[in-house]
Amino acid sequence: MSPASSSAGTTALPGDPPGGRRAMAVWSVGVSVYFVAVIFRTSLGVAGLDAADRFHVNASALSTFSILQLLVYAGMQIPVGLLVDRLGTKKVLAIGVVLFTAGQLGFAFSPSYGTALASRALLGCGDAMTFISVLRLGTRWFPARRGPLVAQLAGLAGMLGNLVSTLVIARLLHGIGWTAAFAGSALAGVVVLVLLVLFLKDHPEGHEPEPFPHQGAAYVRRQIAASWREPGTRLGLWVHFTTQFPAMVFLLLWGLPFLVEAQGLSRATAGELLTLVVLSNMVVGLVYGQVVARHHGARLPLALGTVAATALVWALTLAYPGEHAPMWLLVVLCSVLGACGPASMLGFDFARPANPPERQGTASGITNMGGFVASMTTLFAVGVLLDATDEDYTVAFSSVFVLQALGVSQILRLRKRAIRRERERLVASRVETVHVPA
Repeated sequence: MSPASSSAGTTALPGDPPGGRRAMAVWSVGVSVYFVAVIFRTSLGVAGLDAADRFHVNASALSTFSILQLLVYAGMQIPVGLLVDRLGTKKVLAIGVVLFTAGQLGFAFSPSYGTALASRALLGCGDAMTFISVLRLGTRWFPARRGPLVAQLAGLAGMLGNLVSTLVIARLLHGIGWTAAFAGSALAGVVVLVLLVLFLKDHPEGHEPEPFPHQGAAYVRRQIAASWREPGTRLGLWVHFTTQFPAMVFLLLWGLPFLVEAQGLSRATAGELLTLVVLSNMVVGLVYGQVVARHHGARLPLALGTVAATALVWALTLAYPGEHAPMWLLVVLCSVLGACGPASMLGFDFARPANPPERQGTASGITNMGGFVASMTTLFAVGVLLDATDEDYTVAFSSVFVLQALGVSQILRLRKRAIRRERERLVASRVETVHVPA
């Protein structure tokens, strides 16, 4: 979101895209790719126990599936950001679709743990190319003032993908079996690839980006260094780091085992609670997008408030004196976890106004690394602690608090510099707007 939109309401910035129905149609094609990528990404979350039985692995080895996938995803964020800035959205999304579809299909037919790992890595590589591309597509087709809402709607589409994974993939898995369920879902990748090739455009007519010199390694260093120098980029990374991972870890792998093995719920009831996380995310995402679009200063309070609420409810759940936490507390936990995804999107609302259009992909890539590095670290920590403590989920999930404390300390350290720099850009943007010829 451009800083000029914070208090200037509907003030248009120079060169702002027009938006409209055409923009929504093109953007929806890009979002459909991200939607399918999230279905594939989170399909392991409902198949974790089945995967452990299929490949005969323990908790640490099971967590390696998601850790490797997220390791590839996080490691690809800056390269993907650079590719998006250089090649454009359509080409990068097309490469991503081919890779994550091949990964999902390979996972369906994997005969061993090793080949399954390779398939998830390939899937993670393709998945890494989707969200940053969709964010850049939004900035190319919609006015800057629509930035927060467009970003939250993209995140909402991702949660719809998670919902499909929770409801549909889980039923297919237990209805038609492992191979048929994963191979059948891979057909969705083929469908969105056709839509992408036929209908997606990088930008509207008359809004082509200015030519920007690409000079190999020098260009890469310049893009990364310039993006990282902006305190808004670094603040965005730490906001994303601190807010996203509790829900990601819960949905991606450890939520179902925690609810079934530690809380004694049936798989059906546990699946309903995972669905509640997704539904809560969708509702909160719409609210956060509208609030930030109208009140730019609400970004940091919303982010820190979400972290505090998540820490409090996790602490109450893990420290509950009974053998199992009561259902009402688990409902509250899953409802609060639903706010983590929308809160992580606020990180992009710090990075976006801190960088010019030609660096949006790179800056978004840096920001997007945060939550996935935190998720990867926590997935690993939970798996190791479960094996070391004979599956004591209270000890294992306490690792959440360590990463939250680290993230909050960095947010508080960077917030003043980032906000001061953003205000300076706001003044400059207003002056530029005033001097643009009618």
